[in-house]
Amino acid sequence: MDDAIQGDPIRGTARGTAPVPLSVLDLVTVGEGRTASDALRTSVQIARLAESRGYGRHWVAEHHSMPGVASSSPAVILAHLAAHTEHIRLGSGGVMLPNHAPLVIAEQFGTLEALAPGRVDLGLGRAPGTDGATAAALRRTERLGEGADDFPQQLAELTRFLDDDFPDGHPYSRIHAVPGPVQGPTGRPPVWLLGSSGFSARLAGVLGLPFAFAHHFSAQNTIPALDLYRESFRPSAVLDAPYALIGVAALAADDEREARRQVLTGALSMLRLRTGRPGLVPTPEEAEVYRFSPMEREFVDSWLTNIVHGTPDAVRTGLDDLQKRTGADELMLTANAHGGYIRLRSYELIADAYELPTSVVPS
Repeated sequence: MDDAIQGDPIRGTARGTAPVPLSVLDLVTVGEGRTASDALRTSVQIARLAESRGYGRHWVAEHHSMPGVASSSPAVILAHLAAHTEHIRLGSGGVMLPNHAPLVIAEQFGTLEALAPGRVDLGLGRAPGTDGATAAALRRTERLGEGADDFPQQLAELTRFLDDDFPDGHPYSRIHAVPGPVQGPTGRPPVWLLGSSGFSARLAGVLGLPFAFAHHFSAQNTIPALDLYRESFRPSAVLDAPYALIGVAALAADDEREARRQVLTGALSMLRLRTGRPGLVPTPEEAEVYRFSPMEREFVDSWLTNIVHGTPDAVRTGLDDLQKRTGADELMLTANAHGGYIRLRSYELIADAYELPTSVVPS
């Protein structure tokens, strides 16, 4: 079988000339003039391309009430991707644990593990993945801080459900997450903690879990969070040493001007989201003629500095430099642009720049 299944389920394999394993974070973006169906078809195309070119994982992230994103239900999308791929690891980057009952997540990811044995990752975050009003609708409460504060307890409960090992006398000792261990020997998805600050970094370290940091939207916190994770790390049954990946916004195009033109669409989309005007991802033409105020221009310019973009060689150099600065064990690339073809082309160009194999199949 392919090493993604047969080998270490956490530590990936660096291929070609890449300094560390490369993976994909797919936000299932919906561009102006496109539909959610278009975005989901593109997600399948990206997963197939990533699988064939040696990217290690394809993760999707939970977002709500965002017209430009079609990934509100990661487990549903992952089941669809599992049916259209053979060996690439699939996972959540992540599921927002406070939005759900731990038993429900255990059932969903137990089902995914049964559908795609040995290639499912369960990445968990504690943010709502949306605005406060939407989070209140999801959680049926206005006291949103309680969910985040209870994250360690929720995580412990979820882990017990995944392992089916509540102690005798516990109120849940006779409850079983199915599919799961109660039905016989089975694998279970490795748990990752996700974060954009120090809370999950420290918790992942203390618990000896792998950690994924959202560099793509919290770049100023990357190195402090990774340092905290490594300083806090205690060996566990899962890991004997820290393992951290970072999400990186990266887009390669055939020339620098086109790359800049494409990433501007994502920057404008983020500007609108941050100012309470979420919508579909604008076209490059719309982004080019948009009249930015001085404050908006400052935000966009700052946002673009954290996107590795340009020609394939420039992107490779930028990713290499970022990996050296952070010491990341894996780079998970997210290509935010209006069109599906542009995103597909970017992953292909980056694969070529790193001389990744042209066809990876399970042995």
